[in-house]
Order: sequence, then C-alpha cells, then structure tokens
Amino acid sequence: MNNDSSSRIVARLKERINTSPPGARLPSTRALVAEFAASPVTVQKALQALKMQGLVEGRPGVGTFVRAARTARPSDYGWQSAALGSPQTLVPSASATMRTVPNDAISFHSGYPDRELLAERLVQAALARAARGETALSRPPVAGLPDLQSWFARELGETTPAGINPPTPSDVIVLPGSQSGLSSIFGALVGNGQPLLIESPTYWGAILAARNADVRLVPVPSGPEGPDPSELARAFEETGARMFYAQPHYANPTGAQWSGERGEEVLEVVRDHGAFLVEDDWAHDFGIDTTPVPIAARDDSGHVIYIRSLTKSVSPAIRVAAVIARGPARERILADRGAETMYVSGLLQAAALDVVTQPGWQTHLRSLRHQLQSRRDLLVASIREHAPQVHIENIPKGGLHLWLRLPDGTNLDKLMRDCENDGVILAGGNEWFPAEPAGPFIRLNYSGPNPGAYHQGARILGRALKHSYQ
Repeated sequence: MNNDSSSRIVARLKERINTSPPGARLPSTRALVAEFAASPVTVQKALQALKMQGLVEGRPGVGTFVRAARTARPSDYGWQSAALGSPQTLVPSASATMRTVPNDAISFHSGYPDRELLAERLVQAALARAARGETALSRPPVAGLPDLQSWFARELGETTPAGINPPTPSDVIVLPGSQSGLSSIFGALVGNGQPLLIESPTYWGAILAARNADVRLVPVPSGPEGPDPSELARAFEETGARMFYAQPHYANPTGAQWSGERGEEVLEVVRDHGAFLVEDDWAHDFGIDTTPVPIAARDDSGHVIYIRSLTKSVSPAIRVAAVIARGPARERILADRGAETMYVSGLLQAAALDVVTQPGWQTHLRSLRHQLQSRRDLLVASIREHAPQVHIENIPKGGLHLWLRLPDGTNLDKLMRDCENDGVILAGGNEWFPAEPAGPFIRLNYSGPNPGAYHQGARILGRALKHSYQ
C-alpha cells in the first residue's frame, strides 16, 4: 500500500467524523484494515494524519476517538497594561534589515554578507574542534578566554605606533556580539537622560541601544570624510556631553572612511573636552581599497573605547566581539556585562579564536577583498545604468553597503512597496538617522546573495522611481 491508499482512508474517515458526535469511538485498527483492505502500516499513517489535523485523539489502551471541537477563546492581557505601566522608552519594531524574505527575492536589505563570502570550512572545522575540547563543558572567565583576549589586544597593538603603550589582554572584554557592548557602554558610562553625541546618519543598532539606555541623542552631521571637527567641538561645548559614538572605517550605512588626519583632529577634540570616543570597528575585515588603522591605536590614555566584532566576518552563528577599554571605564563595562550575561559561551569563543588563528584565515580575507570589490563595482555600474536619477555620493572603500540619495520628493514608502511587489527588497534610510532624516535615502547591501541579479534589481528600482514622487 502507498500514500494514495492512506489518503483514501483519510478522506473516507473524515466523512465519518463529520457525521459523528464528539467523543465517538472509531473502529479499531484491525477493523479498519479489514474494511479498507489495507495494511496496518497504511491505516496507522491515516490515523496519524487525522491526529495531526486535530480531528481525532488517541487514548492509549482504549482506542481512537473523534475529538471535541475546541473554541479558541481570545486571551485577555489587559492586566499587563496596568502591571507594566507606560514604557519609559518607545520600543521600536525590529529593523527592516533583519527581515526574512523569500529565497527568490532580490535582497538588497540585509546587513550580513552572503554565505558564500564566509570561510565555511574553517568555521565548521573550528566548531567541531571546540565541541571536542574543554570549553564545551566549562565556564569561561567573565572577561573572556585569556587566549582570545590576547588575540584582540595583539591585533590592535600591531598598529600602535612607537611611543604609545599598546593595549594589554586585561584591557579586553569579550562580548556576545558588539550590540551588547554598545548597550553596556551607553548604560554604564553615559547614564539616564545624559547627552550622547552620535554621527548622523549612523548604525541603527547604536541608536536603538542608546534609546534603550534612556540616553539623549545629539546628532552630529557626518559626510564621506567624517564629521567636521569644529562642529563636533561645538556640540561638546553646547551639550556638556562626555561621549561621541562613531564608525571611522566603512561606516554603516554611508561607507564613509575618515582620513588619518581627520581621526587625529577628532581625537584631539575628544581629549580637549575630557570625553570618550566610542570607535565601532564593525567592518575591520571588510577593507577593499584601503586597510583600516583604528584610531584606538593612537590612544593610551583611555579616551578611545574600541569595539571590534567578528560576527559578520567569521559567521553570524558565532556572535563574538570585544571591547577594549582602559581604566575605570573598563571596570564599569565589565560589571554591566557580568550582570547582563555573566559570561560568553566558551565554545563560541574557542571556535572564533580557532578560525582567526588558522593560516587559511588571511588567505580567506585576501579573497574576500577581491569578491567585495567585484560586487561593489557591479552594483554601482548597475545603478548608474538603470537608475541614473539616484545620487551616489560616496563609493565606499570597504564595508558591505552602498548609500544612495533619492531625488527630492520621492515617496520612500511607496518606492519600497512597489519594489517589493516586483521582488526587490530595499532598506529605507530613515532608521539610520537619530533625528529627522536629511532626505530620502536607501541602503543597498552589495555583499548579499545572487550578484547576477543586481542588474535586474537596479532596473526595477529605476522603474519604480519614476512613479514614486509625492
């Protein structure tokens, strides 16, 4: 007997169930085998299918019965409104960049590189080795595995110039992803209601972390070369802020990279105001035309709090990052992280360390540079050919994203809907602004899947733009 026989039995039994009262007993399996001239296995498959559909229920040792219809009663959660009260901060919905979309869509919205850009074999082998090792069954130190702390400190120390003290392993705190580090930095070092200077536009996750920490955001305009140091100094003076969050290399979403001179100027402003610079180096491994040198390498007085992530470059499944901070600031961040997560999975730390210390890791990064360049250039060429009305202010020298200014008057919501209806998923630019957006923007990920569809995606974008004006 095959599945067709099982389906036939299901159909016949459904007719019987529909005319039977709740609780009525079905014939035994032996009786059904005789009635339908089927094998016991086929009858059991049919009964299992009916159970999965919620039409019958089995009672061990008794038999199979028609299930009573259950009316779904709406749940009443009104009591929670009184118990919770009004939220102190507005909780936003998940970012559009985190959406899961159909496989056949042209996905420009994601913030992660495609799987084919990852060192898959290195990651899988590292996870297998970690699972067989001591870290799979032991609790790591709160600040992280000492060997991984040393790796993060050594990497930054290799770019530290003579005359400046390089970081030590004890300056490093391993994180379960950089997002948790931002939450601790803003919550522990800025405090409720206090001002935080932040580039505009900037990473939406930093905006979210600051708002959840009840920090008052103060936007500082930032272009392809970074913020104007004089504007930054004015913002410090007017607000009394003691922290500035920035992405000096391949900023998300703009792709901007500061020059060495701009970094020195910003660091000088931060020092003059007795403040902190939070340097988010999320894209350290994604250089294309340049190799990033962190500003933190030029500071040994604790003004720069440096965040280095491995999540996007190693694997989204290995959420491991680090913050390097010195002095009391480091102790406050560590205390907050300990209260929040206690420690980071030792297995994931061991796997991340294994990957980045393999000889094949540097080979992978060299290959990745060329792949990102090809994808970036293909997307830029596609946009210029099929959507010439879009303004590309900056071709990023690294990172994963292309930031596009749309014509004034563009109805961004309509544009995104029209593109999605044609199978192209965009990320609207509004969520990257800590205040009102400076215009209509979109961010496209050139490291996503199926680069062969970039031309088609740009063609659909160009066509939708013609019908998206206010």
